[in-house]
Amino acid sequence: MARSMAELLQQDMECEGLLECIHGLKQLDKECFRVMVESDEPLTIDDVAEQVDRERSTAYRSIQRLLQTGFIQKEQINYEQGGYYHVYYPTDPDQIASEMQRMLNDWYAKMGQLIQEFEDKYEHGEDTRVAAEG
Repeated sequence: MARSMAELLQQDMECEGLLECIHGLKQLDKECFRVMVESDEPLTIDDVAEQVDRERSTAYRSIQRLLQTGFIQKEQINYEQGGYYHVYYPTDPDQIASEMQRMLNDWYAKMGQLIQEFEDKYEHGEDTRVAAEG
């Protein structure tokens, strides 16, 4: 359920709340991200699934959301005898923060435009009402 801006501003938020607020990530997504951040080496989907105690397919969907938002990176590792597998690791926090700042700036500009449109649209209604009362 969508919350109003007023409700969001009144609640206590931690920085991880940005993952949900800006990118719509779920609790499991945040857990998978934390697991990757805390790991000293890239992880497979099976590694992540085991650490968050979820089925592989559930962890896979979470990892796909993290990839789409740019929070993690994927690397292909090739076997010498043929075949490959993927490992995942977190994106540089500075890069993530820059992207979130860009999105926030875009959102701010869009909201400013909508507020101006609101003002333009309803300001004329005020002028009409004053003229009718006069």
